[in-house]
Amino acid sequence: MTQTLFIDGAVGTTGLEIAERLSGRSEFALVQLPVAQRKDLAARREAINDSDFVILCLPDDAAREAVALVDNDRTRIIDASTSHRTADGWAYGFAEFRKGQRDAIAAARFVSNPGCYPTGFLALIAPLIAKGRLPADWPYVLNAVSGYSGGGKALIERFAAETDLGFRSYGLNLDHKHMPEMKIHAGLTHDVIFAPSVIRAFRGMLVEVPLHLGAMGSMRAQQLLEDLSAFYTDSKIVSVQGRGELSELLIREHDAPTDRLELFVCANTAGDQVRLIARLDNLGKGASGAAVQNLNIMAGLDEIAGLRL
Repeated sequence: MTQTLFIDGAVGTTGLEIAERLSGRSEFALVQLPVAQRKDLAARREAINDSDFVILCLPDDAAREAVALVDNDRTRIIDASTSHRTADGWAYGFAEFRKGQRDAIAAARFVSNPGCYPTGFLALIAPLIAKGRLPADWPYVLNAVSGYSGGGKALIERFAAETDLGFRSYGLNLDHKHMPEMKIHAGLTHDVIFAPSVIRAFRGMLVEVPLHLGAMGSMRAQQLLEDLSAFYTDSKIVSVQGRGELSELLIREHDAPTDRLELFVCANTAGDQVRLIARLDNLGKGASGAAVQNLNIMAGLDEIAGLRL
């Protein structure tokens, strides 16, 4: 049975990529507004309430406004903004990072899409904390680099205009909007020290958590690798590998889109120092791919349908 879907904010980067992933699929019929009505409140209200599913690809305030427009008890929402990632009554839309999360998404009416950086961080850390391998009260540090598309239209235009701009470090006030999401969903005692940056690549990201296991206790890198491998063993999206012969991890300026999430456990010979690294597409598993995966789960479909794997 075909179900109706409205993408509110369909002309933004995330919205366009969601539509691409749904192209040619008969399970969903896209509800589209004429250009002149895309910001018209009455038109948006009608589209939202006439649809089985709505995906919000909007700034935070506009996403909250859109949710307030719902006046029925059946329309189901996926919010790709930051607005509801730690809100009561919203399922966190990261199916893999915690046991039972996929079922929670399937049953939910309201689902919040995870942030791109938290996706990498939580994929690495949350299962290990839940298993007791890593302490919840450790002061974790997250170093990350992303393609500039994650900054939206303004940053895309800046990189186009400033042709000599190669690297941008930001979040220097240590108060990034992703920090509560990481702390709460990993079950941490302390805020994460988060050092994000942007490079001259349209898409892609590396998210890294360095750990001095020797200072933390007797845990060693091989055990972390085995635990993460076992945890994600059945996933068609998440893969895990040790360093092996790996000498570098790359993001290229024009990488192809992907919805994969790759996890790496890179350690020294003694195994008492480790770099936990996640590689993903900030527009894939970090945004549009995750939204389509959540939509599939909520609709009772194959969760990887339409994904780029």
